[in-house]
Amino acid sequence: MKITFIFILILFIDSVNRVYRVQVELAAFNKSDGRGGPVAMGGSERMEVQARKFYSQRNMYLCGFTLFLSLILNRTYVMILDVLRLEEEVKTLKGDPAVKGGKSLQNAGNVGEVGALKDELAKKDRDMENLKKQVESMQNEYNRMGDQVSGSTTTPRKGQ
Repeated sequence: MKITFIFILILFIDSVNRVYRVQVELAAFNKSDGRGGPVAMGGSERMEVQARKFYSQRNMYLCGFTLFLSLILNRTYVMILDVLRLEEEVKTLKGDPAVKGGKSLQNAGNVGEVGALKDELAKKDRDMENLKKQVESMQNEYNRMGDQVSGSTTTPRKGQ
């Protein structure tokens, strides 16, 4: 798509250059010859220049319009891809069984299941808090016993 766009852009630039050259050539034929009158140009020469002007302008308009349409086509393609991606995401979130990867969301889609999962999560949080309290009390007991043991080893015994 990008290669085609670049190719059309090059053709458009070339056609603009041709239109400019033909306009300069036509202006040179219509320029005065120094005596105040226009240069005499034969009918066939004038028709040939007018035909080249017509063809070059036609090519410029065609390339410009094609360039514009290719931009519109590219944007439409991107928008269609976005729509398809969003539709798949909506199907996944709704739990459509036809969509890959939507099975875990489909199982948790019912309101009762969501409530049960929330209760289970709350239970796990309570268990975690109880575990933290047990670890803290064990740490305190360990520190107390360590202090007690270290305090008894530093004091001399009665037999020594």
